Amino acid sequence: MKIFLDTANLNEIKKAKALGLVDGVTTNPTLLAKEGEGTETLIRKISEVVKGPVNVEVTGTTEEEMVKEARVMANWGEEIVIKIPINLEGLKVVKALSSEGIRTNVTLVFSVSQAILAAKAGATYVCPFVGRLDDIGFNGLELIQQIRGIYQNYDEICTKIVVASVRHPIHVIEAGLIGAEIVTIPPAVLEQMAKHPLTDKGIAQFLEDAKKIPSRK
Repeated sequence: MKIFLDTANLNEIKKAKALGLVDGVTTNPTLLAKEGEGTETLIRKISEVVKGPVNVEVTGTTEEEMVKEARVMANWGEEIVIKIPINLEGLKVVKALSSEGIRTNVTLVFSVSQAILAAKAGATYVCPFVGRLDDIGFNGLELIQQIRGIYQNYDEICTKIVVASVRHPIHVIEAGLIGAEIVTIPPAVLEQMAKHPLTDKGIAQFLEDAKKIPSRK
C-alpha cells in the first residue's frame, strides 16, 4: 500500500518525507487556502520535496476552463496529477487530458457508478471519500470494496483507488485488507498509526530497567 499525505503544509510534508513514509501528496483548495501562499509557488515547493505524485485540483466549472487550468498546472512539477470533480463536465476533461498524457485524479467520488465512469473516461486515480460517507450513515469502506471488486473484473481498467477522507487508523487498516492501492491521510492520522499505549509503556519500562544495569569500567 502506498501512502499519500493529505496536506499542503510544507513542514508536515518534509517531516513525513524524512521518515520515508510519503509516496505522494494530495491537496485541494481548502488545504491550500490554509497556507497563505500562492498555489503555484507552493505546489512547486511540494513537488521538489516529494519526488512523487502531487495532486492539485482545478477550480473551473466548464470543460474549457478546467482543461486550460490543467495544462498550466501540469508543468508545476515532474509528477503533477490533476484533480477533477466527478460530474459530466469533469468526465469530458478527464478524457481530454488522458489523451494528452496528463495524469488525472477524479475526486469527490461517493458512488460505485461514479467510479465506473471515471475509469471509463481514463482516470489515473479515483478518490472515494470514505469519512464523509461514514458521517451520513453509510459504510464508506464498503464503497471501496465494491469499486475494487468491479475494477478487478476488467483487465482494461488501470485506474487506481486512492482512499480519501480518512479519519483514523482503522480506515487505513480496513482499506489495506480490501486491497486498495493507495490511502491519502492527514499528518495527524499518520502520527496516530505509529502510536500505541502499550508501546509507550514498554519504552518507559525498558528505560527504567536500563538504569539498573551495572556499568562496566
